[in-house]
Amino acid sequence: MSVTLDGDKSGSVPVRARRSTGIPPGRVTHRLSGRMRRLFRGPRPEAVPALVGTACSVIGLIDIAAGVFPRFRHSRMHTLAEVLPGALGPFAAALSLSAGVLLLLLAHGLKRHKRRAWRAAVVLLPVGAVGQFTYRHSLAGVVLSLVLLTLVVRHRREFAALPDPRSRWKALANFVLMGAGSIGLGLIIVSAHPHRTLGDPSLTDRLEHVLYGLFGLEGPVDYSGSVDWTVGASLGALGLLTALTTVYLAFRPEHPAARLTEDDEQRLRALLALHGRRDSLGHFALRRDKGVVFSPSGKAAVCYRVVSGVMLASGDPIGDVEAWPGAIERFMDEAKAHSWTPAVMGCGETGGEVWTRETGLDALELGDEAVVDVPDFSLHGRAMRNVRQMVKRIERAGYETRVRRVRDLSDGELRRIRLAADDWRGTDTERGFSMALGRIGDPADGDSVIATAHKPGEDATGPYGDLKAVLHFVPWGPDGMSLDLMRRDRSADPGMNELLIVAALHEAPALGVVRVSLNFAMFRSALARGERLGAGPVLRGWRGLLVFLSRWFQIESLYRFNAKFQPRWEPRYVVFRHSGDLPRIGFAAMQAEGFVTMSLPRPLRRLGRGGLPRPCAHATGATPDHEVRTA
Repeated sequence: MSVTLDGDKSGSVPVRARRSTGIPPGRVTHRLSGRMRRLFRGPRPEAVPALVGTACSVIGLIDIAAGVFPRFRHSRMHTLAEVLPGALGPFAAALSLSAGVLLLLLAHGLKRHKRRAWRAAVVLLPVGAVGQFTYRHSLAGVVLSLVLLTLVVRHRREFAALPDPRSRWKALANFVLMGAGSIGLGLIIVSAHPHRTLGDPSLTDRLEHVLYGLFGLEGPVDYSGSVDWTVGASLGALGLLTALTTVYLAFRPEHPAARLTEDDEQRLRALLALHGRRDSLGHFALRRDKGVVFSPSGKAAVCYRVVSGVMLASGDPIGDVEAWPGAIERFMDEAKAHSWTPAVMGCGETGGEVWTRETGLDALELGDEAVVDVPDFSLHGRAMRNVRQMVKRIERAGYETRVRRVRDLSDGELRRIRLAADDWRGTDTERGFSMALGRIGDPADGDSVIATAHKPGEDATGPYGDLKAVLHFVPWGPDGMSLDLMRRDRSADPGMNELLIVAALHEAPALGVVRVSLNFAMFRSALARGERLGAGPVLRGWRGLLVFLSRWFQIESLYRFNAKFQPRWEPRYVVFRHSGDLPRIGFAAMQAEGFVTMSLPRPLRRLGRGGLPRPCAHATGATPDHEVRTA
């Protein structure tokens, strides 16, 4: 006898059967129907660009393979080839190959919601499908292309991002990369028909055939049948594609990166005059290679630079804290309009709280800024013994120091300091973005402070006289200053930086300065905790990795240098959207700071300027980017 549930009058469903599912049949049917509806409805709109970009890469590879490798002679649709004109097959192979290459180039732009990439994909997907069908007589690739085309057209509103900053240097980069890719792909094309090759051509012969073919000429490799036409058409298409894309990039209108205008700079200086003491990095917002967005009220601003698709802000917003949300909202709108990845490097605790509250972004401690309170600084005591001894030794060697405002230096002396700082730079690449101003002695920066070291007994007939080291500080409100750069003559005695920092701190009261911001130490807390007694294995391992990386990046050395002056440590944060964005943000930050250089070699840069030397920036007081605060 079967036992039924309460309320079940039929008596036909046993209790054991009901318990085996745990879910009423009606609810199971409802869930299945919901899944079916989601399946037919397709992916979520916000996930479409990433899906389309990946699918475009796959279809691009299929189109390339369809155009490169021989078609199957026993295809069921091969009879179609017998009624087509003889030149149509090679033309279709070249068409499929070209469409595949372009789809691969467009995949990244589609992932970033770019409107122009969408327009090109709408044209190339059917073109590639036609090329595949005509040459390969296969429906699989055609169906995939048309399905993706339907998805792209249906979700066209997801592809509305504006273009990135661009210059004509991309034309030269395209020519080099596309040329190399065309040669590599051409070798595959030439070698893909071994049974139709007459003789046994060497690698040199094949490479020569590719180079001739890219220019539309016949090479030394011979083929039987119509393969010769197919290979020639494919190589010619690659050469034409390289030429056309290079010409397009060279002659399209430039879309330069945002730069500070004179009006922007004046508005920022007005905000800094009112609120500059809030953030030691505020004055670095006046770098002229940054863009800026202002709040609707004009009482706050966020300065940024776009690097590799990352919209990188630095420090806290400028201006009134109550107006920060308006400037942050404008920043996020600009990032969304161009599909840039938003990020902030080196903001303070207050700035990090406002950024995360207003945008939903996350924050991660990046390191600590060393700040010395001038009234509390003294060379006395055991903790300052090493600095004290070094300073005394250098002073006994005959060195003298001078600490002055920029406005108090003559034009000739400023010019000599600029030339020396540029010549003493430790690398060929100018470094700095978030904590470097990028210029010395500009008339608009008259409140900046320059500390110099001299050795009067030396031969003063050189280009820099008796000048041996330079420190440059920018204003931090009316009563503070922030270290910009440190440069010294490599032949000078060690300890020049310590000497000048101590001299600047001793002279600070006469300049009305009560606090001085020194270098920024990345991962300072991890280094400090990892060397303490009782530190765990994870912390010791993390510190060991940082020490190892210090061989290439000044991580431990900056921490040690800062710690000599017994500063107080102010934490700085990186603000980001997703943890998966951190590698990209880190790479963009390294590019912005000058640790990773993506520019062309110097001879090519000079060639791009028509062989003319670079205009000397020292004459106007605007020097190239300087190293970010480094010891």
